[in-house]
Amino acid sequence: MLAMSLAVFSFRRSHTSPIWVPFQGIQKLLSLTCLHLFGWKLLKTMEAKRLLLLLHCLYVISSLVIASPQTCPADLSTKCADSGEWEGEFFPGIPTIKYEGPTSKNPLSFKWYNAQEEILGKKMKDWMRFSVAFWHTFRGSGADPFGSATKNWPWEDGTNSLAMAKRRMRANFEFINKLGVDLWCFHDRDIAPDAETLEETNKNLDEVVALAKKLQGTKIHPLWGTAQLFLHPRYMHGAATSSEVGVYAYAAAQVKKAMEATHYLGGENYVFWGGREGYQTLLNTDMERELDHMARFLEAAVAYKKKIGFNGTLLIEPKPQEPTKHQYDWDAATSANFLRKYGLIDEFKLNIECNHATLSGHSCHHELETARINGLLGNIDANTGDPQVGWDTDQFLTDISEATMVMLSVVRNGGLAPGGFNFDAKLRRESTDVEDLFIAHISGMDTLARGLRNVAKLIEDGSLTDLVRKRYQSFDTEIGTKIEAGKADFEMLEKKAMEWGEPKVPSAKQELAEMIFQSAL
Repeated sequence: MLAMSLAVFSFRRSHTSPIWVPFQGIQKLLSLTCLHLFGWKLLKTMEAKRLLLLLHCLYVISSLVIASPQTCPADLSTKCADSGEWEGEFFPGIPTIKYEGPTSKNPLSFKWYNAQEEILGKKMKDWMRFSVAFWHTFRGSGADPFGSATKNWPWEDGTNSLAMAKRRMRANFEFINKLGVDLWCFHDRDIAPDAETLEETNKNLDEVVALAKKLQGTKIHPLWGTAQLFLHPRYMHGAATSSEVGVYAYAAAQVKKAMEATHYLGGENYVFWGGREGYQTLLNTDMERELDHMARFLEAAVAYKKKIGFNGTLLIEPKPQEPTKHQYDWDAATSANFLRKYGLIDEFKLNIECNHATLSGHSCHHELETARINGLLGNIDANTGDPQVGWDTDQFLTDISEATMVMLSVVRNGGLAPGGFNFDAKLRRESTDVEDLFIAHISGMDTLARGLRNVAKLIEDGSLTDLVRKRYQSFDTEIGTKIEAGKADFEMLEKKAMEWGEPKVPSAKQELAEMIFQSAL
């Protein structure tokens, strides 16, 4: 019996929880007393036997009642799940993800992303600034327009309670730490539940944000935060562009609170995605008035940002449609035009989402370049779509060619900081294992890292840059320089055209450009 007690003590001590620590001294004293009794051969007396039995009972009671395991699966069937303040492990079978190189066959390792490796003068982690999207990773259910949820993570209890929100937040930071990134993104209503009143809802958000602040420590912080102004029925006509002034005011209050939360958590950016800022038909829509209202809303956001001392960048995320027929921030060019018209061009940048780019009829590379040359490239939502599916599928980017073109724009931009790459991407409906969350992010990170390595090859080779330079070399002449400086009028150009005669037009060498590009992949 004594040997069994000591064995149990040894096991319990190696699997302790915080509540157990104060009682370790007591257990040690009990065990030592037992050993001393045994050593002094006092067990021959009835008094000693009674004393040993009493000590053993006290030890067993303390082991079973006081102690609880700190590391346990995040499964609702375990005692660890009884409290919203769960201290258990959500991904017990997943190690910290490490770089193992291109030859590794381990799916839970990086093959191309080596955070500390320097490429083109910066560490890879500084080029990328990867971020985890809370909504897809921890609120994604696998539902689509034609089917219900398919995912039932072991820590979920089927509610949207405050206790469940805290549990998800703990899972979020365990995931971030094991993945090895230090940025995350959130919508206010994804991390904390709505309540009956705005005051109660704000209290819920305050509680969850306080926990997030504690869990993220000094290393982790949000890449950006935002307010969810599209899901609730009150926003069916829009938020800043709603026809109802009460909705406009409610949306303003929600953004105010979400911006405060982002600032408190050390967020570097704040995003506006106008999912319902648009129209279904112009027959019942005053477009001019709605655009004016949206501008006034954004002006108020700028003023409040400055008032609270939030130094983060304000970002607008373009999207052409879905859920509305036409959204006012259709693409990068439309958004830039809106910002210029209303004098907001110096207050905002753009958050380009690759899948949104393709829905607007552009490539992601086109949207990134449009934002970049306008000085508006602030952040990238790293995802892609399926050309055979007509909606925003939010898939993880795995196309090496597309990733290389994305990184061409990022390198030309000198990086994205204080922006980064947010994985606004979700698992496929049919992917239902917890480890799939890690595999998807690893694949996305490796794909973009491979794109960066390819850009380094292209720059080192120089052939593509030289091809582009030669294509425009006629503008490096005296007359070309005058044109680009705005010093060539029509009379001067007419005289040159008559002097030169019919111009000779050289080949664009598109196939050669594509060959050079492909050789780097």
